[in-house]
Amino acid sequence: MDALEQALTEEKGGSPAGAAAGAASDASQATPEVGTSAPHERAAIRRRRKARAKAAALGRFRGGLSSKIHAGVDAAGLPLVFVVTPGQAADCPRFITVLDKIRVAGPVGRPRTRPGTMAAGKAYSSKANRAYLRRHRIGAIIPEKSDQQLNRKEKGSAGGRPVIFDAQRYRQRNTIERCFQQIKTRRGLATRYDEAPQSYDTAAVDCCDHGVVSA
Repeated sequence: MDALEQALTEEKGGSPAGAAAGAASDASQATPEVGTSAPHERAAIRRRRKARAKAAALGRFRGGLSSKIHAGVDAAGLPLVFVVTPGQAADCPRFITVLDKIRVAGPVGRPRTRPGTMAAGKAYSSKANRAYLRRHRIGAIIPEKSDQQLNRKEKGSAGGRPVIFDAQRYRQRNTIERCFQQIKTRRGLATRYDEAPQSYDTAAVDCCDHGVVSA
C-alpha cells in the first residue's frame, strides 16, 4: 500500500493523502450502482449460462431444463451404451451415435460392434438411419412415421419400396423399456440432480445390471 500511495503521489504530484483521496474518488466513480449492469455484461452472463448448460448436456424443453438419455441395450435388457443430449434435441440424429459406441467384448478377439438386428422407436425412423443399417448389414425393426408413409405414397414409384417391418419381433423392444424403468427409480437420474455428464452416465450404468450379453 505504501508503494502504491507513493506511485500515485509521484504521478499526480500531490501528497499521499491527496493521492489516496483521488484514488478513492476514482474507484467510487468506476464502481457501478448496485443492481445495475451494462448490456454487454448481461449478454456475457447469458453466454456463460448457456456454456455451462451445454457442457452439462442440459437444454430447455417445455417444463424447463432437462436432458435425454439415448440407450442401447442387448436382448436381455442389459445396457450397452448411454448417450446424453439436451432435452430439446431431436432423437433421430443420435441413432448412429449410439450404434457407433457399442462395444461388446468377447472371450477372444476384438469387441463386437455390429448387432445382427436393431429395434428402435418410431422417433429414430429416417432414410439416413435405414441406409446406415443396410450398409452395415444390420436388420432394421423400426416402424415408419405416418408422414413418411404419406410422402412416399405421394411420390409413387419414385418414393421407393415400402419399409419392411416385423411387428412380431418389434414387441421385444420392451427390453429397453425395462432398462429405463430401473433408471427412473433413481431420483438423481429422474430429476437430473447430477449435472456433470460423467456422473450422470455413471449413475445410469450403476443402476442397471453390469452383466453384458451379446446382442
